[in-house]
Amino acid sequence: MTDSSAAARLPGATRPIALVTGPTSGIGQGYAERLASLGYDLVLVARDEQRLAALADELKRRFDTRSEVLRADLADAADRDRVAARLGEGVEFLVNNAGLGLSGEFWTVDPAKLQTQLDVNVTAVLQLTRAALPPMITAAKGTVVNVASVAGLVPGRGSTYSASKAYVISFTEGLSGGLTGTGVRMQALCPGFVRTEFHRRAGLERPSGPEPMWLSVDQVVAGSLHDLEKGRVISVPGVQYKALTAVAGLIPRSLQVRLNQGLFNARGRT
Repeated sequence: MTDSSAAARLPGATRPIALVTGPTSGIGQGYAERLASLGYDLVLVARDEQRLAALADELKRRFDTRSEVLRADLADAADRDRVAARLGEGVEFLVNNAGLGLSGEFWTVDPAKLQTQLDVNVTAVLQLTRAALPPMITAAKGTVVNVASVAGLVPGRGSTYSASKAYVISFTEGLSGGLTGTGVRMQALCPGFVRTEFHRRAGLERPSGPEPMWLSVDQVVAGSLHDLEKGRVISVPGVQYKALTAVAGLIPRSLQVRLNQGLFNARGRT
């Protein structure tokens, strides 16, 4: 029988391990850097092996962090299985950050691209969380952060993207209740507009939200970690987004959708 607390270390190391998907930019990179600074070794998962290696070298230089590079495309079932197998060996912290947005209206987008988005945003989160939890529960210690979006709480930023993030939020909330007393923490991180490469990579124009609505990656990661310590399952970084989501819960759904169509400008995305 494998000792899960020992398995959650890299060979020959004594530091805990965190696995981060999509760590080569944006929130994923911010989380990888913060966890490295807190004393974690890392498993870094993304499609671009060159960028993964560069990040591993940087984390080694800055934090003396050991990193295992795992090149994987989370839209591919075999690659998801490989990442899941690594999680089954044990980690103490999982950040399901990889996500995919699409340009174009739903009825014009290639169905294969819609399936890819679903596989990355939903299927990967489901499968990787399922793989990570048994060793965490055995060790009575672990954290899973599923990166969702304010779009999952306040509809309006496209159809399939918002729907995928709503799934992640509901999934995380439900799991959190079931894990009470196990020592494992769950969080759905719901950022709003964040200065990252996300929109450029998706072929989307940068949203036209007002400047005060934009957050830095550091603000988002710090807010997430603060809410983890407070035991908050839903983390909404930024006072502006806390206010927005609070107000959204008080108005009728039909009016909420109309208001958000103006605020988030979802035309040309799904």
